[in-house]
This record gives sequence, C-alpha cells and structure tokens, in this order.
Amino acid sequence: MTSNLAIFLRQVRSRSLEHQRAMSLLADAGLVGQMVSVLRQELDSMVRVIYLLTQDHERKEILIEASIHGEKWTKKTSRGHVTDREMVEIAQELQGWTKSVYKFGCAFIHLSALLDYNDRDPLLQLSAEEKNDIIKHCRYYHGGPEQGAERFDELVPYLPRILVKISANLECYLKKLENGAGFKPSEL
Repeated sequence: MTSNLAIFLRQVRSRSLEHQRAMSLLADAGLVGQMVSVLRQELDSMVRVIYLLTQDHERKEILIEASIHGEKWTKKTSRGHVTDREMVEIAQELQGWTKSVYKFGCAFIHLSALLDYNDRDPLLQLSAEEKNDIIKHCRYYHGGPEQGAERFDELVPYLPRILVKISANLECYLKKLENGAGFKPSEL
C-alpha cells in the first residue's frame, strides 16, 4: 500500500512537471498572464511544503492526509483553516523573495488591474517597494533585467528561469520532507 507521504510527493512532483511543460508552451505562445499564474501555482506548492517542514511529525501526517483527500488544512490549536498568508509568511522568513512574487502572482490569478498588462505596465501599478523587490530579486537570482529596464515586458523573458528556480527549491524541500527532515524555528 502506498503511504500518504508517497502520494503527496507524487502529486506535488507531477504538478511541478506539468508547470514546467506549461511554461514552455505558454512562453512560445506569448501568454504572459498565464506564465505568471503558473509561477504562482508552483510557489503555492513550495510554500505548502515549507509549512509542512515546520510542523512536528504528527501534524505533518495530518496535513498530508488532508491534502491527498482534497481537504483544507485546519489549524492545530484553534478553529479555522491555515491561510495562504500564514504559509507565505513562514516561507518569507526562509526565502526573502517569496512574499513579493506570491502577491504579484495572485494578481494574475484573480481578476485585477494587472491583467491589463498589454496596455498598462503592471509594475507601474505596484508600490515602489513591491516593484523594487521584484526587480531586485530578478536581478539577484536571474541576472536581469538590466538597470533602467524596469518594465514588465523586460521581466517576461525571465519568467521561465524564475520557474526553474522555484521548482529547484521545491524539489529540495520535497527531499527534506521525504527524508523526515524539517525546520526548527531558529532556522527560519
């Protein structure tokens, strides 16, 4: 019989592979909004796995079982569900770029003004801090865009590289989960 962990790992890895194939197709078709949506979905997987890595063994098992059965993750000590915001905050402590990319990606999943990217630059609709965070992280991790090239269309060629980075981080965290490892609060 396949363990819940094995099923969860298979689901996440399958989703990640599909994201990588989709990114290539979307880039070839110039479907930029959908490219950002794929990034956001991959990031969603990563923040969930990071969250699992911060939980004790028993709690991980409960959350993984809920996940493979399509149930929402409930909070340990109170009523309610674990929110994306809570998971993103934990991931942000580990990866300093998670919050800005996640928030930007959400704008492409939900109906928002940023979806008018063919006529209005989405980066100009962000706060200066959010825009600078995205540009800074893209330059640091992916080598561009160049100074002075701070428009959304200048970021687009980097989207596939960003997915590769998120996917590689996700795989590292999946291996930690697979090996029974985790994060202590002091590591975050």
